[in-house]
Amino acid sequence: MSYFEGRRRWRSRQAKKEATSSNRSATMTAVMRGLVILMFGVLIIQLINLQVIKGEEYREQAEINALREIPIPANRGLIYDRHGTLLVQNTARFSATIVPGDLPDQGKATAYRMIADVIGIPVSEIEAKVADGIENQGEFSPAVIKSDLDREVALTLIELEPHVPGLRVQVEPARDYLTGDLLPHILGYTGPISAEEYEALAEEGYLYQDFLGKSGVELSYEDVLRGKPGKKLVEVDAAGRELRVISERRPIDGTNLVLTIDIELQAAVQGILAEYTSTSDNAAAAVIDIKSGDLLSMVSLPSFDNNLFSGPISEDALAELIESPGKPLVNHAISDRYPPGSTFKTIVGSAALQEGVASTGTTIVSRGYINVENEFDPNVVYVYRDWAPLGVLDFYDGIAMSSNVYFYYLAGGFADDGFRGLGADRVAEYARAFGLGAPTGIDIGGESEGLIPDPDWKQETLGETWTIGDTYNFGIGQGYVAATPIQMLRAITAMANGGTLVTPHLVREYEDSLGNTLETLTSATATVPIDASNLRIVRDGMRQSVTSGVARNAGVSGVSVAGKTGTAEFGAIRADGTYETHGWFAGYAPADDPEVAVVVFLQRGSGGNDASPAAARILDYYFSGGGPLYGPGDAVPVPDPDPVDVLDATATPAATSAPATDVPEPTATPAAQPTASPQPEPTGQAAETPVQSPTEVPTEAPQATSPPAATPPAGRRHGGGVP
Repeated sequence: MSYFEGRRRWRSRQAKKEATSSNRSATMTAVMRGLVILMFGVLIIQLINLQVIKGEEYREQAEINALREIPIPANRGLIYDRHGTLLVQNTARFSATIVPGDLPDQGKATAYRMIADVIGIPVSEIEAKVADGIENQGEFSPAVIKSDLDREVALTLIELEPHVPGLRVQVEPARDYLTGDLLPHILGYTGPISAEEYEALAEEGYLYQDFLGKSGVELSYEDVLRGKPGKKLVEVDAAGRELRVISERRPIDGTNLVLTIDIELQAAVQGILAEYTSTSDNAAAAVIDIKSGDLLSMVSLPSFDNNLFSGPISEDALAELIESPGKPLVNHAISDRYPPGSTFKTIVGSAALQEGVASTGTTIVSRGYINVENEFDPNVVYVYRDWAPLGVLDFYDGIAMSSNVYFYYLAGGFADDGFRGLGADRVAEYARAFGLGAPTGIDIGGESEGLIPDPDWKQETLGETWTIGDTYNFGIGQGYVAATPIQMLRAITAMANGGTLVTPHLVREYEDSLGNTLETLTSATATVPIDASNLRIVRDGMRQSVTSGVARNAGVSGVSVAGKTGTAEFGAIRADGTYETHGWFAGYAPADDPEVAVVVFLQRGSGGNDASPAAARILDYYFSGGGPLYGPGDAVPVPDPDPVDVLDATATPAATSAPATDVPEPTATPAAQPTASPQPEPTGQAAETPVQSPTEVPTEAPQATSPPAATPPAGRRHGGGVP
């Protein structure tokens, strides 16, 4: 047995420790190698992601950071009157903007505070506008933070620009309306584009911070006035500051407009009209060239200064405009509709001549009223009144004296005499032929269609049957019929020029920046279905109305004027049994060779006492003739009607002269003597509760229009005036 048998071999403990350390070192090396390989793998994957997968995206982002496309706004076209007087010009508008993509990742709040301290709005509002800008146009288009900065504030921000990345002061053209409150309803105004407008117009090149026309010719001729914006491509640094211009496309300025308006005449008309509106909430007047349709003046009162909308408008100022009873933001010449009163008789007269219902020799006796029995109960008698007992009238007298009875006959007939009138349907047909009940086509927005009623309309709208009383009221421009002043001006223009229905318009020419005419605009026309000879008869009646009839206050020294007054009742009945009235005058001059037509509408007033002298002063200014015959409040003469004893209800009417051969001679005697002497009646509405023609389509039945004869009101005259 060996010596070493049964003994454990001895080993050195130090060698074992060295072996363990060596193993650990190898493991660590393997781990480190794995980590390095992993890190290189991740790096390679990330490089692939950056260079291959997202390479194009990041290249575009880098280019955006280096190159920036900046829009250059075009100058909006200027606006002139017909004689070349500048009405609207461009001025500079300063806006504070932020390019969100240029804001630093750290320090946005500081930048917002620095801007807020200068422009005076909360940081939260700036943050909201920046977020809105990013949502609508991206990070690298400027978001407008505040527009219409004062020049001093703008200069302060310009000094701050190098210290606030992303801040830009933008300079844009703004509108300056040089005529104050003379033309706001015609010119309109511009305003910032709304979100809805931007969504609809973005493809046409509009930007989120653009301004565009909101009303008037600024809106209707937006495409002409706007021009075409330019752009420039610039290189910027990391803070978004411009380094150099790479390329540039200059903007194309908008086209200038030349209006049909004569600004001096406009000022005169507005001044004259204002003198007659002391009791009116609103009024309107217009002057038109009867051949071309050029509107030389169009005034709506009350007015406002459209420069209020060139910059931010305070809530108080806006509320005052909206809540004013006169509605200054509304163009009362085209947007509000009113009962036209006796001015409508010119249309009824033309239709009656054309249809053979009347001729120049058709004579009717006005005793101051007619009586009509109720068709179901002959014991009920309705009274329809004239404004005075006018006696024997032929066609010329009927128009000149504005007899309601005469036009009751022409419109609705009189069964007791076998006189057949036009009837409601034919009255409506001819009214529409003269352009009523539809927009005139004037080249600004907001026009009302007016209302021409007929039996079908009443049945469909009110669920009621049309009555003879409705036809009588229709025939004298009362009841449901409603028209705008511009519609009545257009109708009178057609009578004056021989039957051509012109389209009134406000823009005459397009011009370039050098004053060269690019295009001359013309008016569309139509022809009314009335023979020239019949229109001549109506014109002669209108001339007689001014020389010896109810429109004598429209006379002008040295100028022959023809026209027709109108006094239309409206509103609730007053304590004395009367109603408030609208005052109308529509006419033209010179009567023998018409050049211009004029319409005057007063919300409260009479045709004879108020609208007629106002029109006379307007025509006097236009023709530079003699001074006006009457001013506001002056005593005016009332023409004396032919005498007739209306108190003797059994008297036989005076014999008519030269009756029409195709129309039965009217021999009406009142069905029963009234309990009181008939009083002059300016509008001929039924004796107690006339229908008011609303400015909107009625939603419920109007009051009865035909009270019994036993209850005629007393003393219903409008300021002692004439219709």
